[in-house]
Amino acid sequence: MRNYTEKMVSCPHCGHTISITLDASNGNQNFYDDCPACCNAIHLTMTVNEQMDQIDLLIDADDEQIF
Repeated sequence: MRNYTEKMVSCPHCGHTISITLDASNGNQNFYDDCPACCNAIHLTMTVNEQMDQIDLLIDADDEQIF
């Protein structure tokens, strides 16, 4: 598996498409990145599945409440 991969994602706040470089060498990760268009924080949850040689990425605004 390549450790670095590039993903195009949409900002959950404004819909702007941004390119994110993911580093899978440290396994599963939670991190934040700011949208360059609206400057709001985007919460990203990366799950590395080495058996399937894939990276799953969950993107949310981190302002939704889960009950």
